[in-house]
Amino acid sequence: MTSTLNYLPPVKPSAIALGTVYSHVISLGVLTPILGDTYQRAQNANTKEDFIKSKESATAAAAWGTTLTGSAVQAYGVGALINATGTLSQKGAAYLGTLIFFASSAPSKELQLISHLFVEKRPWELVAVGSGTRLLETVGLSMLLTWFGTRTDPFSR
Repeated sequence: MTSTLNYLPPVKPSAIALGTVYSHVISLGVLTPILGDTYQRAQNANTKEDFIKSKESATAAAAWGTTLTGSAVQAYGVGALINATGTLSQKGAAYLGTLIFFASSAPSKELQLISHLFVEKRPWELVAVGSGTRLLETVGLSMLLTWFGTRTDPFSR
């Protein structure tokens, strides 16, 4: 079993933790309206037990949990890419983050701004927040992790 783990590049655990917190905070910025509404319902509930059993609390807990898990996986993935590519500079990290942004955004139609704005008639604020969040999650995360350091052995390339 350990032979398959050798294919996964090592990343400093503290870098994964820092990246997880960073990505999770960015994601929670988008989820704040959902979580804020849930918090208001919790305040207005008759008892804690009623709220805990409610559908809103389950939805909020699922959103929070999946965001946290996704943030950890993303932090490890970006750290592993930084290590695998030998990225040492902030400029290189910005390039790597931009590549990750384009690779992760293109399939989800995030970059089809014209379609979102003119065909689907989405508000430009919504499109800008979505794109800005993805940029912070990719470019910002790669630059933060490069600054912090991701290598378990800093003298290995």
